Amino acid sequence: MLALIGIVGGVVGFGAGRLGRLVLCRAWRGVRPPRLCCEVAVGLLWAVVAVRVVCGMPLWWAGVPLLLGWLAVLLAVCDVLAGRLPDVLTLPAYPVAAVLLAVAAAHRPGTLIGALGGALLFFGTYLLVRVVSWGAMGPGDVKLAGSLGAAVGAVSLPAVLVVMVAAAAATLVAALLLRRARIPHGPTMLAPAWLATAFPPWP
Repeated sequence: MLALIGIVGGVVGFGAGRLGRLVLCRAWRGVRPPRLCCEVAVGLLWAVVAVRVVCGMPLWWAGVPLLLGWLAVLLAVCDVLAGRLPDVLTLPAYPVAAVLLAVAAAHRPGTLIGALGGALLFFGTYLLVRVVSWGAMGPGDVKLAGSLGAAVGAVSLPAVLVVMVAAAAATLVAALLLRRARIPHGPTMLAPAWLATAFPPWP
């Protein structure tokens, strides 16, 4: 049963990844990801979420890790290939996340307060870094931080701090290993954020 659900989630995710790939290719200053890269990656993440739902994740929450999984793949690919996080993905994430979190709030009290606090914490911290050290943080990273903070903050505010520390540490380690001064920060933000929403400490 779990395998069947995972396959169904993976197939739907494959289609969502194909749609995302088309968005990246056709966007202004678009990029061309490697063939099947987005489709397979989104399919795998969506398959995990589908299995998690069967194992007890509330259905009213599932939309959040599905959204973050889709964004994580597309934005990570774009950041690695082109060194930027496009507005065509980062800005629409705000209203979509707001709707999904509003649905979750109807079932879990405190969700919206946590989401607001997480958005302010994540966005505010990244904006401060951007202002203090202009070259240390890209504008796309700041725009992405608000929606990620809202999604992770809906899980818990400590989770936001963990994600921020993990993102900074992973970027530093990657820079040291690759011996490069500038490393795409988007993937290291998105990966721990997706994990926090796909494996929340409840129910």
